[in-house]
Amino acid sequence: MERAAGDVPVHYVAHGEGRPVLVLHGAVVDHREAEACFEPALGARDGYRRIYPDLPGMGRTPAPASLRGAEDVLDVLLGFADEVAGPDAVLVVGHSAGAHYAQGIAARRPDRVSGLALVCPLLAGVRDVPDHQPVVAADDLGDDGFRGYFVVRTPAMLDRYERFVAPAIPLVDQAALERIGDRWELEATEGPAYQGPTLVVAGRQDSVVGYAAAADLLEHYPRATLAVLDGAGHALPHEQPRILAALLDDWLARTDSRA
Repeated sequence: MERAAGDVPVHYVAHGEGRPVLVLHGAVVDHREAEACFEPALGARDGYRRIYPDLPGMGRTPAPASLRGAEDVLDVLLGFADEVAGPDAVLVVGHSAGAHYAQGIAARRPDRVSGLALVCPLLAGVRDVPDHQPVVAADDLGDDGFRGYFVVRTPAMLDRYERFVAPAIPLVDQAALERIGDRWELEATEGPAYQGPTLVVAGRQDSVVGYAAAADLLEHYPRATLAVLDGAGHALPHEQPRILAALLDDWLARTDSRA
């Protein structure tokens, strides 16, 4: 399906009925990775409409020249959320760069976001990032892309990479991502911290964004639960699905009580 957000037709898939949950994938993939990783957990509870868009320049969502940086992408996502959710408040989930935009949505529209979940979030204050080291090593498995992303290198993880990550890579508009990447930081917003139920999950072995800066978010989100998972890198949603599902279930319960 597609919904126009300004002059950008955003491609997305959706499942279920009820409270809207906007799920944002990371860079150089498309909605299929987020759908594969988050749908088993989010779909386990009735009463939610899970919405998985392709971010601009990835999957089947174009990134016209008018998108010059992250602020322009955020405007597209805000318009898309208005289109698909109408007047309803949304729950927002993001992985990696998707978590960067999820924070922007909550900062811009705190009264329209009823819960925020950030998984391996890309942050401006990234620090103390560990070297990339596998915790389950099988160097004969997969290509450089797989080995550079996963720290749990098993046949099952390779299957997930080949099904849900690799097919999206050829669809990426590299020029657009480079253009947007030159201005990837979102502008700080004034006002109080986001007060809604928040979940922050980081991988102990994440060699892309680390976990130290994620812990710093506790100072910014007064209702945040923080979990740092051992045996997980930046591909945490693939590598630790059962723990992530339990954390998401607790987060949904907290947002239900707020609603």
